[in-house]
Amino acid sequence: MTLPDCASVARVRRPHGVRGEIAIEALTDEPEAILAAGRRLFQGTPDGALWLDPRTRQPRALQVTQLRAVHEGWLLTLAEITDRTEAEKWNGRHLLVPVAELSEPEEGEVFTHELIGMTLIDAGTGTEVGEVTEVFELPQGLLLEFRGPRGTHAVPFVEEFVDTVDREGRRITVRLPEGLLEL
Repeated sequence: MTLPDCASVARVRRPHGVRGEIAIEALTDEPEAILAAGRRLFQGTPDGALWLDPRTRQPRALQVTQLRAVHEGWLLTLAEITDRTEAEKWNGRHLLVPVAELSEPEEGEVFTHELIGMTLIDAGTGTEVGEVTEVFELPQGLLLEFRGPRGTHAVPFVEEFVDTVDREGRRITVRLPEGLLEL
């Protein structure tokens, strides 16, 4: 079996109740569609990678049985998680969907997982300033961590600092805050 190229669509926050329901943070703009009852997800690791069974080296498919909105986010029920004890083992794990099953991003949009490995280009000088090594999802939005010649730095992924994202060219043109790259 060829392993699917997957994208993280949710992160498990904590168990909810005693029947295996889990509170999740949706990492998609379309949780009602992508996490709908009947959908197939794959188990991920806490860092967002596809989890592989150590014995078979195959991913673990999961079946969504229910998704419901609550005031602080979403509650998800998976057929494979039947009680609170099992649900507690999932804290911090990601839930993944094959990229081929997702709709293409609109013009000017990008999947979060695509940002890792993209090259940052300074909008003023046109020079390369680094490569995205990590993406952090914060309440205020995404934060890009990048490694450049002078070490590791971070910049918010917001219009104030990001001019353009070239998905095909794997480049992000940025206007970095003054002094960010100085040691």
